[in-house]
Amino acid sequence: MSIVAPERVWWKPLGRDERLWVWVSLAWCLVLFAGMIVWHLVGQQTTPRETYAVAPERYTQMTNDFINKYKVREDRGMPVVRPPAGGDAYLQASTYQWSPILELKKGQTYRIHLSSRDFQHGFSLQPQNYNFQVLPGYSYVIKLTPQEAGEFTIVCNEYCGLGHHLMVGKLIVTE
Repeated sequence: MSIVAPERVWWKPLGRDERLWVWVSLAWCLVLFAGMIVWHLVGQQTTPRETYAVAPERYTQMTNDFINKYKVREDRGMPVVRPPAGGDAYLQASTYQWSPILELKKGQTYRIHLSSRDFQHGFSLQPQNYNFQVLPGYSYVIKLTPQEAGEFTIVCNEYCGLGHHLMVGKLIVTE
């Protein structure tokens, strides 16, 4: 119950001030909608344009085959792989880990396949601010061209369980 009763009933025609605010709100909605389209086309968004349905067991096998073919060393028990420039690379999220560690060349373009073995995970490449949702049963393909050398951190930005805070991977970019 309000302190003061409204001056008129809501179904009667809008007053001048109300019409103004309705039009201002509508115009602002259209500006924001147009901004989403412009940001997607001009803002160099990195949304995956290719997505494939794949059984988690099959994707695990593809990742293991990729590791066996391109493994160059290990880093604290985690395989480090160096895929050929322009080629496909596979990265799998599973309970509290990203596997394998990718070693890429600066300035070369790679097709990175992302999938999850068990739960929904989030792929966040820091500090580059690439963010993707990774679901089991799907392979998301992103094109990545590293512009600077160094070690980059991959974190899971979707809560995936008690060890979520430990889910950190690595991407190495060489000259």
